[in-house]
Amino acid sequence: MRVAIAGAGAVGRSIARELIDNGHAVLLIDKDPSSIKPERVPDAEWLLADSCELSSLEEARLDKCDVVIAATGDDKVNLVTSLLAKTEFGVPRTVARVNHPNNEWLFSEAWGVDVNVSTPRIMSALVEEAVTVGDLVRLFTFRQGNANLVELTLPADSPYVGKPTGLIPFPDNCALVSILRDGQVYVPDAEQPIESGDELLFVVPEDREDELERLLAPTEHGGSA
Repeated sequence: MRVAIAGAGAVGRSIARELIDNGHAVLLIDKDPSSIKPERVPDAEWLLADSCELSSLEEARLDKCDVVIAATGDDKVNLVTSLLAKTEFGVPRTVARVNHPNNEWLFSEAWGVDVNVSTPRIMSALVEEAVTVGDLVRLFTFRQGNANLVELTLPADSPYVGKPTGLIPFPDNCALVSILRDGQVYVPDAEQPIESGDELLFVVPEDREDELERLLAPTEHGGSA
């Protein structure tokens, strides 16, 4: 997918690298010439422009983007960028960085913001999550234990929809730590069934991630019963 990132500072570049590593096309936009450093993220497109200007966003071809991330250090810029992306270009998914907690209430659908976040890792994960139901999304890395906190939204055609977690043969050393459903958090036990659309949070060793994804994903994603 194509992702435009407004703000080519440390945060924007970090998100860009993460997404490029995951196979996505990334455009970095910044109005400050000193921030245009293609050598820092050589596989990205770069555009010297003001993301608050409609003409700049037209030049960036935002109508061809699947996701826009407003990642500048200025909350006003992030709000305006999100609003223009959503209302003028119909971008399906907008993710905006909140720099000052007092402004968080502004970052809503009214301003064209689908998701407001502040951590580069979580921002890139939310972008992935928006388009990859059934695919595993890495949210956080535990450096000490060589394990990751990962999320997988259970597809409707998973072979384990409706089955208690105690009957699911999860990979060794893989722990289901939470189930998010209808805005509620459920602590899983052996009798708790999982349902289509559940967001499942696991702690899993990196070398078991693919096995976990194959287990829960539908047949067309490589899963099996």
